[in-house]
Amino acid sequence: MKQHIDGTAPMAGLFTLPLRWVIGWTYFSAFWRRLVLENKLIPDEPGYIGEKFNHFLPNALGIKPVIEYLVSNPEALQVSMVVFTVVEAVVGLCIMLGLFTRLMAVGVFFLAMGIMLGSGWLGTTCLDEWQIGVLGVAGGFVLFLTGSGTYSLDRYFMQKQRRFTTTRWFAFLGSGTLPVKNITPKVLAMSLLIFGLTLFTNQYFHGGVFGTLHNKSVRPRVDISNIRYDGSRLSFQVFRVEGADVYGSFLIGIQVLDEKGKVVRSLGQKELASFSNDKIKNHYVAKINPGPYSLIVPLGAKADISIDLEDLVPKENYSLKLVDISGIEWTAKIK
Repeated sequence: MKQHIDGTAPMAGLFTLPLRWVIGWTYFSAFWRRLVLENKLIPDEPGYIGEKFNHFLPNALGIKPVIEYLVSNPEALQVSMVVFTVVEAVVGLCIMLGLFTRLMAVGVFFLAMGIMLGSGWLGTTCLDEWQIGVLGVAGGFVLFLTGSGTYSLDRYFMQKQRRFTTTRWFAFLGSGTLPVKNITPKVLAMSLLIFGLTLFTNQYFHGGVFGTLHNKSVRPRVDISNIRYDGSRLSFQVFRVEGADVYGSFLIGIQVLDEKGKVVRSLGQKELASFSNDKIKNHYVAKINPGPYSLIVPLGAKADISIDLEDLVPKENYSLKLVDISGIEWTAKIK
């Protein structure tokens, strides 16, 4: 019986060869894109990966406090982005080479889990990030079960009868027969757990199991809070929580409305395009800044904004309105 199991182990690893190569390249290519083809690890440079990470924040599941801490502390964020990129490079390369396959498969599992929990809600058309996440979790588990077979360094070292390949720890971290007794119910339990996680996150992020489908990446949404005034200046907090991560919200109007909805103070498109940065206090690495034609609000950006009231004194039931270039409007009461 043992010979039969030992004989099937390298075959299982062989059958997952395309999965190993594709998953490996998926993670290694992240390093390749960010550091070799173009350096995206430099803060304040266009395409900085830390800003992309900031986009995950508004609707992340379970790990939002970690993301918020990092995007609020740029130095810690940069270190974590470098470490994360190096880990993806090592995991991806080793998976493709079939070196310590099971250990790297655990890395794939947790990297994919992080992607799913952080950005599973993003994706304008095909639930992109969620699909990458859940398939990575399942693929990582499969590669842990099979290890690598032919066309892998694990198998090469085993055939050369290197001493470390005969140890029990190598069976858990490399390839070969997985030394787990009564493995069938354990695989079933883990598979059910992964499938349950798939259904739960699909429902949580997108309503994809029952009820009404929703996609938070389609339309921009800006939350307004902490509205206050000191007699000559009105300040408020803006936080963009929905919309496409590759496309900003473009504010072309900030208006103060009276109790009848009449505009009593207004900043238009030209004024917002030249809006002073001194009146914007950004909280995260994704920053709200004036652009050529509007005030640009990236996904995940949060800032305190202040405007001069001039001679206006807000009264009860006055409200604040923000106008996006798409025609979408967001309103909040001035209390």
